[in-house]
Amino acid sequence: MISASEDRTLKVWDLETGAELRTLPGHSLAAKAVAVTPDGRRAVSAGEHPGSTGELKVWDLRTEPRPRNVGAHTQAVSAVVVTPDGRHAVSASDDQTLKVWSLAQGAQLHALTGHTDSVRALAATPDGRRVISGSRDRTLKVWDVASGTQLHTLAGHSREVRAVAMTADGRRAISTSEEMTLKVWDVDTGAELHTLFGHSRGVKCVAMAPDCRRALSASADGTVKVWDLDT
Repeated sequence: MISASEDRTLKVWDLETGAELRTLPGHSLAAKAVAVTPDGRRAVSAGEHPGSTGELKVWDLRTEPRPRNVGAHTQAVSAVVVTPDGRHAVSASDDQTLKVWSLAQGAQLHALTGHTDSVRALAATPDGRRVISGSRDRTLKVWDVASGTQLHTLAGHSREVRAVAMTADGRRAISTSEEMTLKVWDVDTGAELHTLFGHSRGVKCVAMAPDCRRALSASADGTVKVWDLDT
């Protein structure tokens, strides 16, 4: 496992023993997010650079050299995902944009525009063809990675979107919000399927169970809840 911290470092951990294996310094300011390629060979980390710009770094976890800078946003980068094929990374920023990067070339392929406030949440479909972003503008958007085209806008939250996750079959997404709810969406059509009530404060994060039927949410109310997505 790899963690990203406000102390400007990444740390690699052994999940079986809880031991720290190594520390990866290199960010100028806080490291905000990190994602690992499916083969475990590389990590992509996101953070903030002096001057309030955002930075994205690629690390080779086998050789552990200094990271390679692959690009930047005009404001802090708050989320990053790697597509399941390991070819692309997608970053989300307070500058209201997402960017698609080629990990092999270290080059920007697309800049995705459409949100009207900071983009704080990001998830990729299992086939790597689409990503879903969540924003302080209260919406989520579904994007085609290859073309950079916006496919759907998912509107329904009344406050900022804090997190988004995908089911393993790629058919549904679930989002969380400061309005104390979660929403379940059909990724293909953009339709809202369910609104989940139960938390008494903002819902900060969500994770999907492998069976595609259950989700776990964590809230500022101090609780974790398990949800049946079919009911």
